[in-house]
Amino acid sequence: MAMEQQGEDFATFVWGMVPNAPILNTTGQVLAQSPDSVALSKALKKRGFKFVGPVIVYAWMQAVGMVDDHDLSCFRYNCGV
Repeated sequence: MAMEQQGEDFATFVWGMVPNAPILNTTGQVLAQSPDSVALSKALKKRGFKFVGPVIVYAWMQAVGMVDDHDLSCFRYNCGV
């Protein structure tokens, strides 16, 4: 709510952290966090958010479509979420 009161849109802020979303995981590995989730976690903590460690943030990024972590052989991989 503090961001909103200061005229900052939460969605614009978080999606601005990963402008080329969705980020495709091309490693073939299941990741627990990424450099992007670490950066977003730090930025959220600076704004007073709690329980936003890089692992939780990475899972949230997967859930909202910022990261495509489907297996390379999956029919959903790189489908534009």
